[in-house]
Amino acid sequence: MKGKNKPTSVDIAHLAGVSQPTVSRALRDSPLVSLETRQRVQRIARELNYKVDVNARNLRSQRTNTLALLLFEDKSEGERFINPFFLAMLGSITRATANRGYDLLVSFQQLSDDWNAEYEDANKADGIIFLGYGDYTTYIERISKLDRQGAHFVTWGPVIENQPGLFVGCDNEQGGYLAAKHLLEKGHKNIAFLGDKSKDYPEFRDRYTGYTRAHTEVGEEAKEALRFNAFFSEESGYQATLELLETGVEFSAISCASDLIAVGAIKALRQNGLRVPNDIAIVGFDDIPTAEHLAPALTTIRQDTFAAGQALVDSVLMLINDEDVSSSLLTTNLIVRDSCGQPQT
Repeated sequence: MKGKNKPTSVDIAHLAGVSQPTVSRALRDSPLVSLETRQRVQRIARELNYKVDVNARNLRSQRTNTLALLLFEDKSEGERFINPFFLAMLGSITRATANRGYDLLVSFQQLSDDWNAEYEDANKADGIIFLGYGDYTTYIERISKLDRQGAHFVTWGPVIENQPGLFVGCDNEQGGYLAAKHLLEKGHKNIAFLGDKSKDYPEFRDRYTGYTRAHTEVGEEAKEALRFNAFFSEESGYQATLELLETGVEFSAISCASDLIAVGAIKALRQNGLRVPNDIAIVGFDDIPTAEHLAPALTTIRQDTFAAGQALVDSVLMLINDEDVSSSLLTTNLIVRDSCGQPQT
């Protein structure tokens, strides 16, 4: 403090051993800060004869006209990885943001432990859009805190009853149904499913639910012996397909919970002398930009990235403007290409 004419919140934060946003909350007597910390911060402020700069506070309360887009970076297999579906959505979110007169700040979720303090409280952004979340259970715990803080945020992900925050996602159950129905209509009866159906991967679980519904609808059984865990990566699809082949169980088609899983599956099949679609038919999910350029071009379930970007931006802006808004699901569509071949005889 020596040599300074006026103490600042930074000085208080240093002396109290807390962050600057915590000082701001404590001085507002926010219940989000523990009573002990509030009292310590307020005592130091009195000792320093600290006065809140009303003009600065009013400036901070103004809109930034900026949204933050935080991507999930997967490190589950030792390498940094971003789902290409999210990269495809980036353009539509940027366009929708610009059309509403906002700027877009893009970063990674893992770079901060306190998203609200980092963006809204720090006056960097008026709201946050999350793309990807990794483990769903852990993510829900984190956004529950955001929800209690009254932060403005929306997540691209599953829409589940009583979940905290606001979500926009695709109808995963319907997409899984369309994929399996297409294969069944081509005469396939033993259709493998590659994807995790646990509570930690609710989108994959819903796609598997659609897969089983399609089987039930035509009086066929969705065999558990044909389901193998796979996650979001090509390597995961590759390993799951090797496990499938090692069992020796009969199958003529594979419904994959993502396009990347499908890419890995095709690689494993080829290495084992099986051709797609001549020997095994494949359906993916997402319709990532490379799907139509694969050999063979991948039949898949399309999530409309243009509509998704628009819905995410509209939803978070409605939250910011205190308008009524609820979680929503977008439709999915089957995109037929070459990876399923001709009907079975």
